[in-house]
Amino acid sequence: MIIETHTLSIRAARRLALARSGFLKSDWTSLPTSVGRGDAAARRAAHQIINRFGYLQLDTVSVAGARSHAIVLGSRLDRFDSRLGEELLQPGEPLFEYWGHEVCWLPMALYADMGWRRKRFRHHPWWGDVIGQHPDLARELLARIRTDGPLKSSDLEGPSGKGWWNHKPAKHVVVALWSSGELAVRERKGFQRTFDLPERVIPAAHREVPEPPLDESLPRLLLLALDGHGWAQTGTLAQSWRLRNMKVEITGALQRLVDSGSIVPCTVGKSAGWIQPADLDLAARLLDVRPTRSGPRLLSPFDPLLWDRARVERLFGFRMTIEIFKPAEQRQFGYYCLPVLAGERLIGRIDLKAERKSGRLRVKSWHPEKGDAMLPEAVRGSTNPTITEARELAREAVTRFALQASLDPVWR
Repeated sequence: MIIETHTLSIRAARRLALARSGFLKSDWTSLPTSVGRGDAAARRAAHQIINRFGYLQLDTVSVAGARSHAIVLGSRLDRFDSRLGEELLQPGEPLFEYWGHEVCWLPMALYADMGWRRKRFRHHPWWGDVIGQHPDLARELLARIRTDGPLKSSDLEGPSGKGWWNHKPAKHVVVALWSSGELAVRERKGFQRTFDLPERVIPAAHREVPEPPLDESLPRLLLLALDGHGWAQTGTLAQSWRLRNMKVEITGALQRLVDSGSIVPCTVGKSAGWIQPADLDLAARLLDVRPTRSGPRLLSPFDPLLWDRARVERLFGFRMTIEIFKPAEQRQFGYYCLPVLAGERLIGRIDLKAERKSGRLRVKSWHPEKGDAMLPEAVRGSTNPTITEARELAREAVTRFALQASLDPVWR
């Protein structure tokens, strides 16, 4: 059977990426743009965003006034309270914490599909066979949790804990037990994890179903990744789930998706990739849409739209940089810069610092992008602000973000 290869312009692929990411109107994204009324409605809206990507990556950095997972949700949902982004993982919520793109909150519906990874991670991906090296400690920790109840990660980190802190490998063993599925994360408070037995965290409806084989789970995971990207290359789909050393399995899974008609080959420029048939139609319709400058917003540097830096540069003409690990004197933009999205353009980046004691959100630096004359024709957007306009859009984005973080913006 001959499979037709389709083509998209960079502009069409960019607009499709924005739609599938939840950054256009609900008519185009099928996602909420506001939290609605009440905590329950806000949680439902957040879960809809997470379900689109299949993961919400967690990160510890809070210097900007909110951590990445809260920023990802707040950038899509008006009136989202950043504090809710810290409290989504609770008993009874349809989420579990596990390795997805990185450490993530995943929809509970994916628990069985991650069975193959739990088996592989019996040997921890970084530390090796930690459980096999410390079997007595592993048994002790499991018995303690079974008898005395959940164990907080803080109990493993200092003399204020319950004695486990003086076992030097205890923290590694607990994380290895979680990675292998012998423990689960019950909740997070103050970004501290609480570990418990899976039967007290994961509902039986998800825990007791037979775990599907990899050749069934992998196509579902790749299709879910494509759901969040619109159009994507094979490498992007693989990195959505950090699928390493699995080229043969990925190739086979993609072929099965092609054979079933779920995806079709599609090129953007010279880049070969994949798209779902329905998204081909959506991309064509989006070419007649003019994304406006209204509602500019700050994005997390770890947003699903941004973590693939080569893809961001290809679709937006924007060079994504993360300078957290650079010495201060080597940074070009700042410690933790948040890109500014306006319409279909990434118009610059802002380095923020939250000052909780004074209730202020200070703008340390603002770096507008170069003018459109510096961009290739293919990535020029319909929103082409001047430097002055870009600054005002950035101010609006900071004000929106500060409101979600319950801080007062201060622009130097």
